[in-house]
Amino acid sequence: MAFVVSVKDSLRQAVESATGGKNTVMYDDKGNPSIMVCIPKFNLSDVINGAPNVPHPAFIVNGVVKSEIWISKYQNIVHDGRAYSIPFQDPKTSVTYDQAKQYCAAKGSGWHLMTNAEWAAIALWCKKNGFMPRGNNNYGKDISAPHERGKVTYQSSGQDARVATGSGPASWSHDGTNEGIFDLNGNVWEWVDGLKLIDGKIYVHQDNNYNTPEGPRVVDQWVDTGVYFDNTTAGDANTTDRDVGGDPVLGAERTNPMFTTDPSSDAYYGYSYTTFETLGAKSGFTVPDLLKHLAIAPIDANHGGDGIWVRNYGERLPIRGGYWADGSDAGVFALNLSHARTSSGTYLGFRSAYIAP
Repeated sequence: MAFVVSVKDSLRQAVESATGGKNTVMYDDKGNPSIMVCIPKFNLSDVINGAPNVPHPAFIVNGVVKSEIWISKYQNIVHDGRAYSIPFQDPKTSVTYDQAKQYCAAKGSGWHLMTNAEWAAIALWCKKNGFMPRGNNNYGKDISAPHERGKVTYQSSGQDARVATGSGPASWSHDGTNEGIFDLNGNVWEWVDGLKLIDGKIYVHQDNNYNTPEGPRVVDQWVDTGVYFDNTTAGDANTTDRDVGGDPVLGAERTNPMFTTDPSSDAYYGYSYTTFETLGAKSGFTVPDLLKHLAIAPIDANHGGDGIWVRNYGERLPIRGGYWADGSDAGVFALNLSHARTSSGTYLGFRSAYIAP
C-alpha cells in the first residue's frame, strides 16, 4: 500500500526542510496552523559574560529544565478566539493583557502568552550574537535603514503604520535570517507575561512558570524581588499624561511616586523615561542579577538606545519591543511598564509561545 502524506504533514515537512528544522508548523485541535521558531536551551553564561553556567530561567518550568522553547515566528492574529502565527497578516491589536492571555491559553496545554523570561532570553541572545534586529519603527520602515520596509496593512492619521507580519527583510528577524523570529523591534508593542509592578515594586514569575496564578494585583506564587522603580525627581498631582521629569531608577523603596494624589491608582498620569542602557540604581543599592537575566535592568552600557518607560503607581503590566512611531527607542530591549492590564490600542498586540508539558 502506498504511503500517503497528509496536507498537514506536507506543510510541516516543507517548512522544516526549508529552515533546517529551525521552524515548524504546529496545529491546534481545530486543525489550524501556527509557524513556530525553535529556541534551543542555552545557559546564562552563553549570553552574559561572567554569569553562572546554568540554564536561562526561560528554559525552567516548574523546576524542570526544558531542552527547547517554541516562539511564534510572527506577531499573532486571532481566529475563532485563538492566537495564530501566520505570515503576511495584519497583526491582532486593540487587545487587553487578559484577552491576549486567553487567546493563547485557548490553544491547549503548553500554549501561553510569550513571557518576559522568554523575551529576555531572546534579547540577550541577540545582543551576545550581534544580531540586534531592525524593524518597523518609523512609519512602515526602519529609522536606521529607511530602505527597509514592510507591506503596510494599516495607516494612522494618514501615515503608514502597521505592516504585515514577517513582510520586512531578514534584518527584521532576531537572528538576521529568514528562519528567525520577526518584528521584535517595532510594528506593534507586545504584551508579555511574567512581570508586573505593584505600586512600583517588581514581581516576576519563578523561572518560566507560565501558569502562575494571575489577576488584578494578584501576586500569589510570584517572586517578590524586593526592588522598586523609583524616580530621581518627585512626582506631582498633575492629571495629564506626561513625563514628570527625572529618570526611573532602581532601589529598595519608592520615595517618589510619579503621581502623588493616589499613589496606587492605575491612571495614566505622570510617567518617567530613560534609555534602557542608562537605567541606574540609587546610591548604595546593588541591582540583583535576576533583573539583568530578565532584561529588566541593563547588563552594560550598550543596549541599542532602546527605551524604558515606567509608572510607579498602580498595577502595571509589561509591553515590549516598541511600535511603528518609536524610532530609535524601539528595539528588542524596549520595555514599557506604564500600562494597566485593561489598556488597548491599535499599537498593541502580542504573540504566543509553546513549551511541551
